[in-house]
Amino acid sequence: MPKKPATVRIARWSAAHPWSAIGLWIAFVAVCLFLGGAVGTNAISDEESGVGESGRAGRIAHSGDFPEKPEENVLITAEDGGELDRTAGQAAAAEVVRRMTALAEVESVGDPVLSPNGKALLVPVTMKGDTENADRRVGPLLEAGTAVEDGHEGLRVDEVGTGSTAKGLSETLGEDFERAELISLPLTLLILLVVFGAITAAGVPVVLALSCVGAAIGLSTLASHVLPETSAVSNVILLMGMAVGVDYSLFYLKREREERRAGKSHVDAIEIAAETSGHTVVVSGTTVIVSMAGLYLADEATFASLATGSIIVVAVAVLASLTVLPALLAKLGRWVDKPKVPVLWRLTLRPGESRVWPALLHPALSRPLTTLVVSVGALLLLAAPALGMKLKQPGSDDLSRDIPVVRAMDRLTEAFPSKGTVHQVAVRAPAGRAEEVKAALEALLERTADDGLFAHDSTPTIEESADRRVHTVDIGTPHRPESDGARESLDVLRGWVPQAVNDVPDAESAVGGKVAQGVDFTGHLEARLPWVVGFVLLLTFVTMVLIFRSLAVALSAILLNLLSAAASFGVLVAVFQHTWAEGLLAFTSSGAVVSWLPLFLFVVLFGLSMDYHVFVVSRIREAALEGAPVRAAIRAGITRSAGVVTSAAIVMVGVFAVFGTLSMVEFKQLGVGLAAAILLDAAIIRVYVLPALMTALGRWNWWPGGISGSGGGAAAQPGPTWLLPEGRPQPARLASQQSHRQGAHQPAGLAPPAREGGRPQQQPRPGRHRRDTP
Repeated sequence: MPKKPATVRIARWSAAHPWSAIGLWIAFVAVCLFLGGAVGTNAISDEESGVGESGRAGRIAHSGDFPEKPEENVLITAEDGGELDRTAGQAAAAEVVRRMTALAEVESVGDPVLSPNGKALLVPVTMKGDTENADRRVGPLLEAGTAVEDGHEGLRVDEVGTGSTAKGLSETLGEDFERAELISLPLTLLILLVVFGAITAAGVPVVLALSCVGAAIGLSTLASHVLPETSAVSNVILLMGMAVGVDYSLFYLKREREERRAGKSHVDAIEIAAETSGHTVVVSGTTVIVSMAGLYLADEATFASLATGSIIVVAVAVLASLTVLPALLAKLGRWVDKPKVPVLWRLTLRPGESRVWPALLHPALSRPLTTLVVSVGALLLLAAPALGMKLKQPGSDDLSRDIPVVRAMDRLTEAFPSKGTVHQVAVRAPAGRAEEVKAALEALLERTADDGLFAHDSTPTIEESADRRVHTVDIGTPHRPESDGARESLDVLRGWVPQAVNDVPDAESAVGGKVAQGVDFTGHLEARLPWVVGFVLLLTFVTMVLIFRSLAVALSAILLNLLSAAASFGVLVAVFQHTWAEGLLAFTSSGAVVSWLPLFLFVVLFGLSMDYHVFVVSRIREAALEGAPVRAAIRAGITRSAGVVTSAAIVMVGVFAVFGTLSMVEFKQLGVGLAAAILLDAAIIRVYVLPALMTALGRWNWWPGGISGSGGGAAAQPGPTWLLPEGRPQPARLASQQSHRQGAHQPAGLAPPAREGGRPQQQPRPGRHRRDTP
């Protein structure tokens, strides 16, 4: 007999040594978490994450080695938003100065400043230490501000700054993710209970997925010392880990259970699941990893970090499915189907073929061209809004006004525009030219003072580095960061700065800041998008050709997944670029999609959609390898895989939809985009478009080599066979001999039993197990 695939050999060892396999997996997860915690995270710095001119400005400023002190702004206003009582305001400001000066965390406190409109007083505070972890040290300052507010009726005391803003936003986001976890985990368990009807079977995929997330977080922390890590990586690992971890376990567990019910012994069922679903998991994981690798071509540190985290968690999920899952199934034995949930368990044991899926497939199999035109047309209509997609970086305007610190930022910007939207001008020149650079920047400030695009409530200060080589100055604008006015002020400033320093020899200048970063980041992604998309399409096409040895299958996979992604982008634009869904999803439309989302969404969707495509087409190919006619193979493959794909899709949609409830608009858009794409893929692509396309193609599905050229042949084990083209039954014994020569497993129940001597061939009864012998 030919050598078994690696997935089978690994599963066989794990099933034979379950405690060793389980112990090794627990040790692996523990070591990953320990090492990750021991070495700590190497976070992406501002200069590493910048692109374009804003990135260059950040690097120039960083080279000046300016001392970065966390600054806080204590804002005193009337509680009703009206005119400020000057006497009461001055008294409150004096108490703020007294309390803040007495704090050990405070280095200095400035004099109170009255706003130009007379409605606010500002007390500037400088904290000790650097900006790192300022949010953890700002607590006493916030308590002091609250005490002042409590002692002065009719006044509001807000604090906005390096530490307080980070603390307010991180607390809100942390609460959001805690709520998301509390919803998503029970929801996933509930869905799996419906799928399996047994508590243990439902719990295994969830526990395994959580262990994969833990191991991946530890490994990504180690990887951050090679590729610096963004703070969003852990969230993406959780999202991807729960999705693929549950999916891969579900594929494997459902197939093992199917084979046991068909009469296979427990070990045989595990081996068949390893050879079929295990192989599919490897292929699916490879396609996801290939897709995520495309993010490296974005040539941006944040995307490289997200790609690394996603690739790690997918690889760990594949490893878990191939190694520890067979051990768990072998150790649990038939206890995996206990304790049973009475009503749900009976539903999973319904005899015979489901009536739902054949009915849904009927249009695609009987009228393939009509079904293809109608279903593709519907998806194209959904995709149409994507043609009007607008991109922009998220800013303070996109934050929920339910967050207290965001409302405080609005009041600060209204009273002191120069503290809100700020452009940073950075100039680097030889130290001997320092006086010339200062003179050039002073002339630039005089020019901005006469222009309404810039703020005039305070005089900007020119900062000089210790070696006198780098000079920076912050120039404020009264416009919100995402407004046309802010963008116009940036364009004007970028035209004036080169003119101002043009006469300084060897001077290098750039304009940065939040507005500039958003503009440059969006432009950079638009330029890199074709390269990333091309890379993902090309490598996915090559991967599919190598797996299925069919150009037709590879090309159809690419086209169908592009169609699914386009439709999800259309839904995303329709929901978030308009206002009709604001009340439903609790957001304020900015008229645009977050600039980083389309690229990241495309890569993730392409990888996850290929999971389902590979799984379904593999089952169709299994039936075709047995000799099934095209329509019968499609019908058998999809009806056999529909339950698993639907269950996995419902789990994914549930997990992703929870992200649509978070406060941050980028996470709302990510959750809605992913949920919409998976739902469309499972409900339309796999039920109508794919079967209709494959039925229309007929034998061309396996072009150019044909199904025999794909490395298959007849069934792998004695039992069900299909009628030969001439209409004569193929003897079961001959099918068995051919299958043993070819070494392929045949899943049970794909076809009617063969007839031997005019009577149906008897199938093994459940509970009486035997191993097939050559």
